[in-house]
Amino acid sequence: MQQQQADVAVIGAGIVGLAMAYHLAAKGKKVVLFERNSKAISASIRNFGLIWPIGQTAGKMYDRAMRSRRTWKELSAATGLQCNETGSLHLAYETDELAVLEEFALAAPGNGYKCELITPAQIGKYTQAINTNGLKGALWSDTEMTVNPRQASAAIAKHLEEKMNVTVRFGTAVNGINMPFIETKEEKWKVEEVFVCSGADFETLYPAAFAAAPLKKCKLQMMRTIPQPGNWQLGPALCAGLTLAHYGSFESCKTLVPLKERFAQDMPDYVKWGIHLLISQNGAGELTIGDSHEYGPDFEPFDKTFINDLILKYMHTFLQAPTYTIQEQWHGIYPKLTNGQTDLVFSPEKNVTVVNGMGGAGMTLSFGLAEEITKNF
Repeated sequence: MQQQQADVAVIGAGIVGLAMAYHLAAKGKKVVLFERNSKAISASIRNFGLIWPIGQTAGKMYDRAMRSRRTWKELSAATGLQCNETGSLHLAYETDELAVLEEFALAAPGNGYKCELITPAQIGKYTQAINTNGLKGALWSDTEMTVNPRQASAAIAKHLEEKMNVTVRFGTAVNGINMPFIETKEEKWKVEEVFVCSGADFETLYPAAFAAAPLKKCKLQMMRTIPQPGNWQLGPALCAGLTLAHYGSFESCKTLVPLKERFAQDMPDYVKWGIHLLISQNGAGELTIGDSHEYGPDFEPFDKTFINDLILKYMHTFLQAPTYTIQEQWHGIYPKLTNGQTDLVFSPEKNVTVVNGMGGAGMTLSFGLAEEITKNF
């Protein structure tokens, strides 16, 4: 078995692992990055590609998202990865939805958010993609960005290897950690530090530690249309009333309580399956649509057609696009904390750190969190 040496090993080349490797390498550390699959294939490529600061709670988490946003722009400039500063619109078609947006917008400057409430008459300035019948208002935020997640992971890994001297081992499972050594099928690495960024595959390494952690899995269902014809543009990423009940940024709004009560009474299936709706557009003109949230220790491999039907039904209440033809349907699985925390960072043994549990906000938060963790390296 060939023996090699590095300063730090990162296990997992999803977005969390890539973020850790990026910030460690930027500090001059010699990094080896292991990924058991031939490429990233899990939650890091099965998402909207949205960097979504507006959904994060004020203060620490919003600041973390904005630092991640800055790093995404740096990577876009360095790699040519498309990173569109689209902004976002939260649409309100009901009085109680508008009340939440009004309360949020009023407090936004003091909480650090860069957003404003706009009227239905102003909406055409931002997008031509929505149904304005019954629209009562919208919240515009300019901080949201869109990348293509299926391209991002590969582009970042290539940049790490070619420009930042990171040794990348795709198709290489880590069979064991016995510090200061890491073993794979063909190699043995001596390292000073290890970061385990295994995402939803958290049963493999340190299973006892993970079993004791407040962690569960979440399955989400998503869809993608064919390219929109005639270079039609969505503009900002879009969402509507259901999203107000999903993200932590709106939890401080007192007006959210009656809104959630209405959803529970009038839209029980949406609440049961954790359905809200985000719509983004990639560089190929395709619309990504979703999603749902189903929790458990594991899941059947088969998607639920009725969940996709519910998603599309709600989509048609506000989206106006040239074509709605669906070309792809899929699901992703990510780890979710059950204790209300935003990340799981702990040390199962000396010089080994687990970084996990960001829920569905990995694209938005990973680079900011990695920057914080590596601050003193």
